[in-house]
Amino acid sequence: MKDQPFTPYAADQHETLDSSPVIDLIEAFRRSKAMFAAVSLGVFDTIEDAPATADKIASVLQLPLQSLERLLDACVGLKLLRKNDGSYANEPVASVYLCRRSHRALIGYILYSNDVLFRLWGHLEDAVREGTSRWEQEFGANGGIFDNFFRSPEAKATFLRGMHGFGLLSSPKVVDAFDLSEFRLMADVGGGTGHLAMAACSRYTNLHAVIFDLPDVVEITEGYLDKSGLPAERMSVAAGDFFRDPLPKADLIALGRILHDWSDMKVGKLLTKVFETLPSGGAVLIAEKLLDQQKTGPSSALLQSLNMLVCTEGRERTLSEYRQLVEAAGFEQVEGRITGAYLDAVIAKKP
Repeated sequence: MKDQPFTPYAADQHETLDSSPVIDLIEAFRRSKAMFAAVSLGVFDTIEDAPATADKIASVLQLPLQSLERLLDACVGLKLLRKNDGSYANEPVASVYLCRRSHRALIGYILYSNDVLFRLWGHLEDAVREGTSRWEQEFGANGGIFDNFFRSPEAKATFLRGMHGFGLLSSPKVVDAFDLSEFRLMADVGGGTGHLAMAACSRYTNLHAVIFDLPDVVEITEGYLDKSGLPAERMSVAAGDFFRDPLPKADLIALGRILHDWSDMKVGKLLTKVFETLPSGGAVLIAEKLLDQQKTGPSSALLQSLNMLVCTEGRERTLSEYRQLVEAAGFEQVEGRITGAYLDAVIAKKP
């Protein structure tokens, strides 16, 4: 019997099925790349002080008018810009998150996404096939994770600024997730710019904090602390590698967006070190995005886990998986909270 010919317009049981989820995903990367390009080119910074025509923006940025106008109109469609009588102006969301002068800007992570992650994700199929990150494939770079994140002073500053922007959104919710008033000294291990420690010290006035990170990171951290508005005597920095060097003594040790970078074996090693550093009654506070128990959501955590595949050796985990890891290190009384922010919170105590 011959195969039946394909009839593309024949009606079938799927003809009324909504195709919009698929079409939306086909277009999704175009939306993000348009925003990345506008940020990278300086569009939002150029018109922050006053609206301007496409001709004026093109002149300032030294870009061809016709191609720039397409990008500007796309940003209007994305509700990042507004257009009135031929002039373009920033929407409030662009002024707050897409302009370099804003202290809440997400510029660092946007530029990192544009220059690094967008390229790594281009090799997602290979990452899935081989189960390893794509740094060497895309950039010809070997070495550890942070050798690549910090491959140049500019890359390091961009990455840290990106983490700071996200931290301003999530850290206040993380430190509010549990009552931390019993603790007196927090060690923010791998703390980057110190946004988690800043949020904790702002929320708990009797708390002091030390931000512990690599030597070339804490040099940058000090600049962020100077601008935090917190008393200098309550905030300090200490340099070291949390896998190789002793951790600062504290009764609360925070790990914000640290554990998802590493394999279970390395996470277990670090948690054991944290446990041994803490006094009895001390606690570890973990800030990560939690997968639900069935690993069917939330979608942001599932996609972040794929992001970990292309750029680290780690992954996102469920609360049960974190409970297993921290209990194996000796901790008890493990609790998790969904914060509603970009990161969730887990706390566990040393008996």
